[in-house]
Amino acid sequence: MSPFAVGAETSEVRCGMCRRAEPSFKRALAYGSYEGGLRELIHLLKYANVRPAAKVLGRMLNEVICELESGFSEKEILLIPVPLHKTKQRQREFNQAEIIASAALKMRKKTRIQLRTDLLERRRPTQSQIGLSSHQRRENLRGAFAVASPQEIKDREILLVDDVFTTGTTVSECARVLQRAGAAKVWVATVARTLKFEVQSVKLGFVDEHLSPTMAAAG
Repeated sequence: MSPFAVGAETSEVRCGMCRRAEPSFKRALAYGSYEGGLRELIHLLKYANVRPAAKVLGRMLNEVICELESGFSEKEILLIPVPLHKTKQRQREFNQAEIIASAALKMRKKTRIQLRTDLLERRRPTQSQIGLSSHQRRENLRGAFAVASPQEIKDREILLVDDVFTTGTTVSECARVLQRAGAAKVWVATVARTLKFEVQSVKLGFVDEHLSPTMAAAG
């Protein structure tokens, strides 16, 4: 089944407010809906530390990367997991986005995608995004992320990876920071996507209509 798709490009004319709300990434894809077995798998990894779940989630993420790959340039792509703040990472003992990304790359016999965990930092903790308005979510994340080595980002294409695409605020802020540091393009790949954003994405016209929004379960 085709993954969910969200893209920043569209031929539709929008008002200034809608344009300011547009994501900073080129395109985003997710393997399936954040519900049922897929949601349980992510929770097993994040909250129960069941590491074998990362291999299954990595296979799903690799399928998403393969779908995005046709748009990549011929140059090496930098894969950057969305970072956790050091306090959160100490509590959890790992970054789920990082180990899922690592598992995905291990499944590729040959790849021009390089995993880099040292280029993007979350420099301050942020509160939960649950219950916040879109403006509050953006303010909550403003200044939270920073590029550690801008010289390594300049003119490069970035594949930003996370476990769940919820409202798109986090990946959009990361993409904005990466582009300000000189990144040529930012692509987004996630394992799951919440249904909440499906409604918003259709309303704002960000969904690639040729892709079927059907859950691709953990099979």
